[in-house]
Amino acid sequence: MKILHTEASCGWGGQEIRILTEARGMIGRGHQVELLCPAEARIFVEAPAYGVPVRALPIGRKNLKGLFALRRFLQENRFDVVNTHSSTDSWLAALACRSLAGAPPVVRTRHLSTPVNTSWTTRWLYEKGCAHVAVTGEALKKELVSHNGFPADHLTSVPTGIDTARFCPRDRASTRAALGLPIDTVYVGILATLRDWKGHTVLFEALAQMLPERPDLRLLVIGDGPYRDRLDTKAAALGITQYIDFVGHRNDAELWLAALDVFTLPSWGDEGVSQALMQAMACALPIVTTPVGSLTEVIHDGSTGLIVPPRDSVALAAAIKALLDDPDLASRLGKAARELAEVRCGEALMLDRMEAIFRRFGRPGAH
Repeated sequence: MKILHTEASCGWGGQEIRILTEARGMIGRGHQVELLCPAEARIFVEAPAYGVPVRALPIGRKNLKGLFALRRFLQENRFDVVNTHSSTDSWLAALACRSLAGAPPVVRTRHLSTPVNTSWTTRWLYEKGCAHVAVTGEALKKELVSHNGFPADHLTSVPTGIDTARFCPRDRASTRAALGLPIDTVYVGILATLRDWKGHTVLFEALAQMLPERPDLRLLVIGDGPYRDRLDTKAAALGITQYIDFVGHRNDAELWLAALDVFTLPSWGDEGVSQALMQAMACALPIVTTPVGSLTEVIHDGSTGLIVPPRDSVALAAAIKALLDDPDLASRLGKAARELAEVRCGEALMLDRMEAIFRRFGRPGAH
């Protein structure tokens, strides 16, 4: 098939990584794939490293310039399906394709768990403007059905897949040595874009509560993003700056995860099935997270991790302490998480599901 991805967002996080990972996987299966995005988007710079052909188009805003540019591109290039990802490019693609004879069908991927408004225009976009909607977790599908009244058969849950060979259990001591980290320090960590709803500040508060009893504790913050300055301010206010290591965005995230004693993702919004969470699972890490979005589809409290209420630093600190104080519990949860990741979180499963959607709802006769 000839598959076109569009992405209006200029940010960088799980959504953009999923697009490139999925596109690379489809290319590996013999499909022709191309990505359109604004020239200033981070994904435009990152796409070549994934082997994904990319073109710059002014689709970062909902305006006539972007609409006409996309419409012209689709007139000049034939695709079997257009897979849109953010609100802006979904609107532009839907309007462009509806105004063109012989345009390819649109499949929308909805990555976030934030509520979708119930306006008639949004209803048109989801039900008429696209042939099908993929969401990144079953909870997101249920929300769109119950809150928005969208037909259940118009939506399919396709959690993001990860490379379970790359993200795997490793020897902690040798991994830390390779990264230049002290072997005897106790590391709690988070891998996430630095945004408010990822819960970094809640984690900082939990760390401050634990330090009087655990002065050997340090926090590894893996990732970058727009909230770095605010997090520095929060750490300083709590007096814990010296106990936090910001290591930024890492292309070797699998090593930094393997260096941790406990992984946390205390999100309070906007989650499908988090890639970082699944990566931590695949690394057999004991995990503490929240019942937000679709996170509980893979983290089952007391089985594959521990669940605490969102924005509750006391509960978060208690759960982390429970894992640090009980190595047998931590090992059992980590092993179970790895086993579930191997069954439910692999890239191949994601590609199988998206490929089936593209074949079913793409241009008739496409192979």
